Amino acid sequence: MPFLPVTKEDMTIRDWKYVDFVLVTGDSYVDHPSFGAAIISRLLESFGYKVAILSQPDFKSCEDFKRFGRPRLGFMVTAGNIDSMVAHYTAAKKKRSDDAYTAGNTAGKRPDRACAVYTRLIREAYGDIPVILGGLEASLRRFAHYDYWNDAVMPSILIGSNADILIYGMAEKALRAVANALDSASYSKDLSEIRGICYAVAVGEYSPLKAVECPSFEQVCSNKKEYAKAARFQQDEHDSVSGRRLIQKHGKTILVQNAPSPCLTQDEMDEVYALPFERSAHPMYDSLGGVPALSEVKFSITHNRGCFGSCNFCSLAFHQGRKIMTRSKESVLKEAEGFTKDGEFKGYIHDVGGPTANFRSPSCDAQEKNGLCKGRKCLTSKCKNLKVSHAEYLSILRDMRKINGIKRVFIRSGIRYDYLLKDDDSTFFKELVEHHVSGQLKVAPEHCSPIVLDMMGKPHIESYLEFARRFKELTKSKDKKQYLVPYLMSSHPGAELKDAAALALFLKKENIRPEQVQDFYPTPGTISTCMYYTGLDPYTMKEVYVPKSQKEKTMQRALLQYFLPQNSAIVRQALLLANRRDLIGHTQNCLVRPDSSAKTVKGGQIRKNENKKQKK
Repeated sequence: MPFLPVTKEDMTIRDWKYVDFVLVTGDSYVDHPSFGAAIISRLLESFGYKVAILSQPDFKSCEDFKRFGRPRLGFMVTAGNIDSMVAHYTAAKKKRSDDAYTAGNTAGKRPDRACAVYTRLIREAYGDIPVILGGLEASLRRFAHYDYWNDAVMPSILIGSNADILIYGMAEKALRAVANALDSASYSKDLSEIRGICYAVAVGEYSPLKAVECPSFEQVCSNKKEYAKAARFQQDEHDSVSGRRLIQKHGKTILVQNAPSPCLTQDEMDEVYALPFERSAHPMYDSLGGVPALSEVKFSITHNRGCFGSCNFCSLAFHQGRKIMTRSKESVLKEAEGFTKDGEFKGYIHDVGGPTANFRSPSCDAQEKNGLCKGRKCLTSKCKNLKVSHAEYLSILRDMRKINGIKRVFIRSGIRYDYLLKDDDSTFFKELVEHHVSGQLKVAPEHCSPIVLDMMGKPHIESYLEFARRFKELTKSKDKKQYLVPYLMSSHPGAELKDAAALALFLKKENIRPEQVQDFYPTPGTISTCMYYTGLDPYTMKEVYVPKSQKEKTMQRALLQYFLPQNSAIVRQALLLANRRDLIGHTQNCLVRPDSSAKTVKGGQIRKNENKKQKK
């Protein structure tokens, strides 16, 4: 199928007098199933609606929003595949110089807080036309939320933007219901029946419905315990089976979140990924070199959704949910066979994965009836009901390797190694090492401190060490040169300088020298962000240490790269503050050498000779 219209001329070619929906996206237009806007637009098309794409419109005025004329039913608005603020700023709040979701890797093509800006411009152009928000930015900001960039609690993005409806999570089922309701001209009467959406009503117009009431916007702004309580409600009710309706007052307005949308069945997942995607960026970007984010995923396959690993710092559990949804083996293999007909395909499939590649089935049998357990994690809680099997995933990979024209099949999305270790059958582990590693396998131990790992919702470091040992043995037995690349995170809630020093010692002992270290990034909607803002664990209400100053964050990050000469001074300062003077010296156990040009003073601070000028 051709790309959907991006200009008035494209509408003329199709002999369209109008469009039903204009889909506004903060990304460049890429018609590939790894891009949410592509799935939504192709779904609407499959429902029989005429859809146009307004990609990265000029946000200095409302003129671009008039490109297709007034749509018959409304605007669908998304900031793009990631939150616009994350797209624009680093964890240190510094402006990024590039944007992988924009043609030519060019920064600045979308506004900060894109959903709100786009909605305001639509209102300026067309008044009260229906505006429906969706995508990651909208989904994670659907309740009152802490905003790292403003360092303040902000209202629900639905209320703050003045949009009409917000579709949260995986949108396919809610999308059809919303589109049909809009088409019926009486959608306001139908909203309370549509699962997977949020809407707002005036307090006086709200008809009491059975719901869980979160602390209000005013309460979570003024009381951090109330914020933590609200965060727990929101996480616990985000389950497709057991989740209940939630409400949260914002002054004289009530935000209503209906119960989560049911998960897609396997047949429904297959239908979504069988939509007629072009699987490429729009040709209007060819002269700019295309869209960088497409290159890694163009020949990758998504076989699952959801993640019961649910790390506290990850937004996936609050967006896709914890229940695993999968495509059929036949659907996945058909997509792989399609690659061989693409002239750009060189025989290498980059990934067969999802949020966590090696999750292929629900974590236990009780989920279909009861949903996932509230306040518990399937892996780190050591649940006796956990089911572990890689048999079906392995079967898919084996058959994919046999397809004529496919040379190698790699796995590059996350492997949950603690789940892998629980499998009594080591066949998948062996074939992973033999066939599916492209020289380096990226895994995410994140830290070594048990306190920090507990705050992250991650397994303790012993799991990683066992996995690394077996990986090394299997790699050697296959006579391969393959390596683990561990992801590490500094300054997560719970991490003190002493924990960063312990991690530095661990890295030295294991001969790991990370090229990059990620500072914890407090993005909306995660449990870790709640901890960062409140200093409380929302599930225990116990206090959590939070490193917030830029100075301490710099120290923690430097400790993880203690071996870099430019980090020596800050590492020494950090070790003194952590009461680890024993790690400054010339012995093999030390992390850094002493600085003969510095003097140690009371309190463990280091004062350079030039600081004597301050005494004058």
